[in-house]
Amino acid sequence: MTQSVFRAQLLTFTGDPAQSPDAAQFHEDGVVIVEDGQVAASGAWSALKERVSDGAQVHDMRDKLIVPGFIDTHIHYPQTDMIASPAPGLLPWLDTYTFPTERGFENEAIAQDTAQFFVDELLKSGTTTALVYCTVHKQSADALFTASEAKNLRMVAGKVLMDRHCPEFLRDTPQTGYDDSAELIGRWHNKGRQMYALTPRFAPTSTEAQLEACEALAKAHGDIFIQSHVAENLDEVKWVKELFPRQRSYLDVYDRYGLLRRRAVYGHCIWLDDEDRQRMAETGAVAAHCPTSNLFLGSGLFDFDKANESQMPVTLATDVGGGTSFSMLQTMNEAHKVARMGGHHLTATRMFWLATAGAAQALDLADKIGTLAPQSEADFVVLDPKATPLLARRTARAESLEELLFAFALLGDDRAVFETYAAGARVHSRESA
Repeated sequence: MTQSVFRAQLLTFTGDPAQSPDAAQFHEDGVVIVEDGQVAASGAWSALKERVSDGAQVHDMRDKLIVPGFIDTHIHYPQTDMIASPAPGLLPWLDTYTFPTERGFENEAIAQDTAQFFVDELLKSGTTTALVYCTVHKQSADALFTASEAKNLRMVAGKVLMDRHCPEFLRDTPQTGYDDSAELIGRWHNKGRQMYALTPRFAPTSTEAQLEACEALAKAHGDIFIQSHVAENLDEVKWVKELFPRQRSYLDVYDRYGLLRRRAVYGHCIWLDDEDRQRMAETGAVAAHCPTSNLFLGSGLFDFDKANESQMPVTLATDVGGGTSFSMLQTMNEAHKVARMGGHHLTATRMFWLATAGAAQALDLADKIGTLAPQSEADFVVLDPKATPLLARRTARAESLEELLFAFALLGDDRAVFETYAAGARVHSRESA
């Protein structure tokens, strides 16, 4: 059995650092031993060096830090080419940029080219798993999964469902949306490392008939993911109240159709009330916090204290193209500032947990990703504390793990990612990019 051995500083987690001071496991001289795409062992070099096979190549990177691959829980690959597009708010931004851009994905060549660039951009930023929105076109999902499969990534994605309040050229029907989604589930869910997400865009663009079709698919496939948006923007919240007057809240619309459960991930969750947060905690539905997008579109500030009080699952996400960076490090940067604006101190150690082990736990994938534990899939990132002159100066003065991680989170971006590995294979190298 061929071993790949990586000797470096090592960070992994045994729990939420906000709940346990010992949850972050750091080895200044650590090692990850990979066999057949899985982690065979990880920990201190002194304890594991006898496990290294004779003749195994040891990648000596003791001046760098290995962390589990980042997990981005909310991102739109068709919006790659419209990132950083100006608009006064969410709804006009959708009409002016999003919908016209997504129209192009009826062309398979455009979908394939964008999917390939998108996947490469994720890996460049150290993101090895993402929950991805495609377009209403079935071939857009095929293109994304094909690009992911070629790199052997664990990716979650789905065709968008919209049957009202959108341009005719992007509109499906309850029946076609159901049929296309069922076909894609059959073709891609649990094929290798690919997984499917049922993807109604958001409540205003689906009729009750389409949400009923989503409910039927969710019941028929208990292990697929569900992803949508909720309570991002006050104008949107008001609109949902007009469209669904019988439901108690925006979140309650999804609950009415059985779409709150484990592996259900809702972007934003800014304008929830206490009852909504409690319901998410009860069902295991996940709030994907998208700070760069929320600031860019002026949507509002996510309330970390209320989220913590309710114990609702929370993860971090870029939300490209409303979000302004593919980098989870830059996302941490903005998440910290959003939290501070709400009077909450979000530590770097917890942000790294939210982007790795915490996300994996929330997604029911903790045995596979977000960790360096034995038998997990060997997805990890090699971070370079000397990636830029400023980062090098600051990390050289770091006197604790928190200071080191805080420097990466506040000063880092894709340049800090030296290498990215998926299932033990190198899928990005800064030196050859």
